[in-house]
Amino acid sequence: MGPTQPAQSWLDPHAAADAQPDDSYDMARQWQGFMTARLVLGMVLVVLQIALYVTGTAHSDAQIAISTAYVAGTLASKLLIKPRPLGRSFNRVWGALVGLDLLTFSALQMLQSTSGTTINYTPLFALPILVASVLGSLRLAVGTAAGITVLMLVEALLSYLKGPTDATPYFAQSALSGVGYFAIAWLSNQLSTRLANEGQRARQSYLAATIQRQVNALVIESLPDGVLVVDERGCVRAANPSARQLLGSQQALRAQAFDLNDEVGWRPLLNLTRLCVGTGHAQEEDVTIRHGNEGPRRVHARARLAAHPGQTGDSLCVLFLQDQRELEARVRTERLASMGRLSTAVAHEIRNPLSAITQANALLDEDISDPRLRKLTTMVAQNAKRLEKIVNDILNISRVQPYDPSYLVPTVPLDTSTHRICSDWSVQTGSQQRLTLHPGDQRIGVRFDTEHLRRVLVNLLDNALRHTDDQPDAIQVFPGVTDGHHATMSIWSDSAPMDQSVERHLFEPFFSSDSRSSGLGLYICRELCERHDASLIYQRTVRDARGQSTEGNEFVVTFRRAESPDNPPSAETTTTPWQPTLY
Repeated sequence: MGPTQPAQSWLDPHAAADAQPDDSYDMARQWQGFMTARLVLGMVLVVLQIALYVTGTAHSDAQIAISTAYVAGTLASKLLIKPRPLGRSFNRVWGALVGLDLLTFSALQMLQSTSGTTINYTPLFALPILVASVLGSLRLAVGTAAGITVLMLVEALLSYLKGPTDATPYFAQSALSGVGYFAIAWLSNQLSTRLANEGQRARQSYLAATIQRQVNALVIESLPDGVLVVDERGCVRAANPSARQLLGSQQALRAQAFDLNDEVGWRPLLNLTRLCVGTGHAQEEDVTIRHGNEGPRRVHARARLAAHPGQTGDSLCVLFLQDQRELEARVRTERLASMGRLSTAVAHEIRNPLSAITQANALLDEDISDPRLRKLTTMVAQNAKRLEKIVNDILNISRVQPYDPSYLVPTVPLDTSTHRICSDWSVQTGSQQRLTLHPGDQRIGVRFDTEHLRRVLVNLLDNALRHTDDQPDAIQVFPGVTDGHHATMSIWSDSAPMDQSVERHLFEPFFSSDSRSSGLGLYICRELCERHDASLIYQRTVRDARGQSTEGNEFVVTFRRAESPDNPPSAETTTTPWQPTLY
């Protein structure tokens, strides 16, 4: 029976942890040790008896036969009996091991007087006592020692009966040997019990350490920050998934172990590691990782020593990596969160004076007959209504209201509304050559607020315009149908693929790859879509542009279709001039 398979260590994938011992393995090892000792002792007895017989010192064939039988019995017990404890009472296993030893050594001791030799075999009784003490219980060990003492007293009595000699030395020697065997039995059992308890505690500590190591590995693997364990030569002993993503190389993503010397872009991290190991102090620095034609990755790196120079083994340095864009976005989030709470409070306060302005304007309009003044009151009423809608939108977004069918406006014709909004946007931005509108089914209607649809479309088109060149078919809009319950609208652009770090946080507030943007546009688009039971996703797709298949970025809005199409939006909504929305 062998040890269990070793587990790999997170700090060194090529190094194996120590094997975990168990009770069965310890028992088998002790069993085999005693069996080997008994077999060697039996072979020594056979050689001794043969040598005495050849030299004429002894004349007993029985001792040679007993020694040979002992060797055979020991070999049979070693091969046939499985390793197991002796238990707390006398049993067959005890008889096969301890009983065979007692019988053999007692017979040799009783026959030594008739063989013409004066060899004392009583010291050999220590072996069966040790076997009973280690593999059995204290009661079994004491019982074995008592049996051996009785056998020695019987042997002394027989020696006394053979001749009228002084029996005191015989009985005193037997009694003294018996006391020694009792002491051996008690001490051996106490030591084996203590070792067993220590082994049990060691196994429990090993199990607790294994669980703790697994928990630590799970925590490190799940950390959003990158963690690298690097030795003084620059070899990366371990790296969690976040660190591999931040390193920005296929070698870091695929190889289990790699070296910071392999990539030129990793040199700043290598220099920081060597500085930390050389000085023995923690280091912190903002580094830039560049790989060929790829964009730079700004990373905040913190180096800490895990093993100081001069200790046994290599000096290990732990690098903690954080994406600078995420840190900056987190700072902006903390700063603008308070501004968001303030804007919500301000919106609440604006509603009351806005209502007063609206009512005063209505009363003023009743007493005015001059057309020029009526035109002014009409402008005040329109802008007051628009301000009220903006205030309501701010409050609704801050509340993050769930989908409520009673809130939704009547059905909007998707194809007609999309073409009208996109046409207005292209005229205002001068992007008529860049934008391509694909026709859709004009009978499809979706339940979506017209002004909110305008805000979603304008944000997505502005986002596409910032990342495309002035070429035909650079931006394409596709209204479509997925099934009888849903309709889609896709805004595709031939822009370059996004960084994975940007894509992970695409719809989070205040996160943007453009320093001039606040990072709220896509967040508000998604919030508006969710409020209307719609969804907004990003994907990388291939479209036909300028006569060839071109890969680009695509945002797909999936709407809930209306059961029956309604009338187009009112003239007030359709004639409202488009104005760019800034976020």
